[in-house]
Amino acid sequence: MSRIAFIGLGRMGSGMAGRLLAAGHEVVVSNRTPERARPLLDKGAEWASTPAAAVADAQAVFTMLSDDEASRAVWDGPDGVLAGRPEPGTFAVEHSTLSAARVRELADAATAAGMRYLDCPVTGLPEAAAAGALTLLVGADEADLEAARALLEPLASDLFHFGPVGAGTAYKLIVNLIGAVQIAGVAEGLAMAERAGLDPAQVATALALGQAASPQVVRNSQRMVAADHDANIAFSGRLRHKDTAYAMTLADELGVGAPFGQVALDGLDELLAQGMGERNESAIIEVARRRRPSGAPPA
Repeated sequence: MSRIAFIGLGRMGSGMAGRLLAAGHEVVVSNRTPERARPLLDKGAEWASTPAAAVADAQAVFTMLSDDEASRAVWDGPDGVLAGRPEPGTFAVEHSTLSAARVRELADAATAAGMRYLDCPVTGLPEAAAAGALTLLVGADEADLEAARALLEPLASDLFHFGPVGAGTAYKLIVNLIGAVQIAGVAEGLAMAERAGLDPAQVATALALGQAASPQVVRNSQRMVAADHDANIAFSGRLRHKDTAYAMTLADELGVGAPFGQVALDGLDELLAQGMGERNESAIIEVARRRRPSGAPPA
């Protein structure tokens, strides 16, 4: 078994670190808010007060963070992972959904420090993280992935190797952009259904059985109908906005027009402006309900 530093104990990271513990690894955890670590410490994890301290004697460093800013603080800061001088050959496994530019930046810094970097974002909800049923989306040197595969196995039911470093993040941003467009579309459709006098619950049931169904559409339409935006938050509007913005930047870098993605991002901009960023992403229905046709007078 290996000694693994796990940094970032949000809804996803806590479940993932728990899976590594259950697999018999020594797990050292660090988090900005120490109280989030208590359930893992009760199960045998060790606590480190800083990321730099967490990496001492670790064979791998896993991180699950919210955005580029958090990633820079954890990896590059004065008490960050790289300041802890990890041993040459240590795996750097970044599970966070970051911008493509940040992944390139971090991969260069980790490689310069002698680490083996795996770009490894995930898909799946917190329940899947706790059950070891995530899907790993990997961009890495093939030899590095094979060497790290046994460490990754407790986390996932599926693993896709898309190519070199950066390829995993490219796919993750693409799929999350598609999700944002689907969620924006179902919000507009349900707002129309309400105005047309249809039963929203019946509409959601019919959607789940029809050609427009997808996990995103089914899950979010049900939550929209139930106005279930504040309990058991699966994915916040703020995080969906962040991922969509990163995806749109990648589209610009690649020279690809993404007008549907821009419409979804505009709706998420409104969601944040209305103070609903920490609610479940299904709260986008509230934006759709308040919108008026172009040129229409205010309601």
